[in-house]
Amino acid sequence: MSAVRIGGASGFWGDSATATPQLLDVPGMQYLVYDYLAETTMSILARARDKDPALGYATDFVQAAMAPQLSRILERGIRVVANAGGLNPLACRDALAQAAARQGLAPRIAVVSGDDILPLLPGLRESGVDGLPEAPYSANAYTGARGIALALAQGAQIIVTGRCVDSAMVLGVLAHEHGWAWDEWDKLAAGTLAGHVIECGAQATGGLYTDWQSVPGWDNMGYPVIDCAADGSFVLSKPAGTGGLIAAGCVAEQVLYEIGDPASYLMPDVTCDFRHVHVTQLDADRVSVGGARGRPPTSTYKANATWRDGYQLATMLAIRGPAARAKADKTAAALLDRSRRMLREHGLADYRETCVEMLGCEALYGPHARHLPTREIVLRIVVRHESAAGLGFLQRECASAGTSMGPGTRSSFQGRSDIQPVVRVHSFLLPKTLLQEHVLLEDRVIPVPPAAGDAQPAHLAAAQAEPETERDEPAATPDEGPLATVALQALAWARSGDKGDTENIGVIARRPEFLPLIRRQLGAEQVRVYFAHLAHGPVERFDVPGLHAMNFVLNEALGGGGMSSLRSDPLGKSYAQMLLDHPMQIPRSWIEHGWIAPS
Repeated sequence: MSAVRIGGASGFWGDSATATPQLLDVPGMQYLVYDYLAETTMSILARARDKDPALGYATDFVQAAMAPQLSRILERGIRVVANAGGLNPLACRDALAQAAARQGLAPRIAVVSGDDILPLLPGLRESGVDGLPEAPYSANAYTGARGIALALAQGAQIIVTGRCVDSAMVLGVLAHEHGWAWDEWDKLAAGTLAGHVIECGAQATGGLYTDWQSVPGWDNMGYPVIDCAADGSFVLSKPAGTGGLIAAGCVAEQVLYEIGDPASYLMPDVTCDFRHVHVTQLDADRVSVGGARGRPPTSTYKANATWRDGYQLATMLAIRGPAARAKADKTAAALLDRSRRMLREHGLADYRETCVEMLGCEALYGPHARHLPTREIVLRIVVRHESAAGLGFLQRECASAGTSMGPGTRSSFQGRSDIQPVVRVHSFLLPKTLLQEHVLLEDRVIPVPPAAGDAQPAHLAAAQAEPETERDEPAATPDEGPLATVALQALAWARSGDKGDTENIGVIARRPEFLPLIRRQLGAEQVRVYFAHLAHGPVERFDVPGLHAMNFVLNEALGGGGMSSLRSDPLGKSYAQMLLDHPMQIPRSWIEHGWIAPS
């Protein structure tokens, strides 16, 4: 069968509105997929639905992506798959149908339902599942691709899902188009890889690339286009005339993004092994990707429950002039001391948590910060309390810093900061037998066939990965000649991202010859020590020989992660950038040979 052409039109809720029109200009486009959901997004949607039961979905999908382009999409016969439904896929469908009707259009819109497991929580709590909230906002399972493939087979032109896994949208398309069986594990893993590479939009086409200086046209970043063959291998490109960059290194970064153990990337439809994935630069405009392997999936879905847990206030003040850091330190202490005194005077408890960051002083770098004198700082103070009233004192008192504290203080950027409810997330495993998905299309309700009976517990799925042969990598020897010190960035690309409170950092050698030296000098213990001020759990290192790479997993590394973290980088996007400064000892001959530019 010929390759299937799919465009990745959204990487998150809030992504650029330019993606859809540029992808519609690509000849032969067959599908557009839109990824809107993350754990943080689900928390935001829960808060929105709590205020208005008609909300709880990604409104940008209807208003910015579909409505302006719907006529072109339908005229060209392009089909759309989006997880924009969030917590309220029926409302998303209805809003889209209304927008279409106003244009005289009537697309066949299907909803894949079944991920909402809120009614199951009481029974799960009684059965002994720990940590479930007593008063949940929402609860959803991360479902797979079967419902999407079924909806396509039923003739749907647009498919709206709830909390399916991000890559399932592409896998559902490929399983339908290529007729894959649900036990063709290598093909399902390859389709999952294809979805994983484009699920974050322009991250695959130059966005967040380590070598950002080489990426042109940020004002018109090209979004990813993949042509997927029947065996699951694919070629990645972008629309002609757009900015961005098609580079093997950038795609390799995205392959490792947030995957944990690359030998056991657990998805609802398949357990993926990405250790031998290969990325090959075909020419300046195309990269080929293949080599994924698969095994049977687990017998459980990942599931999340959200609930309200107090309130939060984040405020920022700009402080300039000589000794800016000292003034900021004194300002933060004064504001916290004053507001705490007011809490006591009103019989209220102390703050649950506080966080003070000096943005402009490399606050997140900890002991690795370069303490250069600065005359400009943004003081960020974040506090949590069980009640909104408990945050009102600091909210109001911050303004006084502009006249009664350090000179050169601007005490407000946009008026008083808002007090926000805190929505926390609890993750757990849900037996697949407890969930039934349906496709809702027009007046029909079509059951989705259940997962295959060969699903297995997660620990067994992980254990079945074939072990890697231990490589014999000798230590550096004197005949390598004089040594030089360079930053890791001279040797490698890297990208980082979050899964709850767990941080992933993928490190890819720029040349295969660099990998043995990187492995010798950058082990799990070195990374643990380097991030000891941020990560409080164990660190694991996984090898990815196909990419000449390693993936580091840092546990308890994000202050709770997502909406639970008070840090200015709760998703760990900057961790790879910090690690790239790690000093490395290399043979000076590498510089003389032109492999590495002198620093």
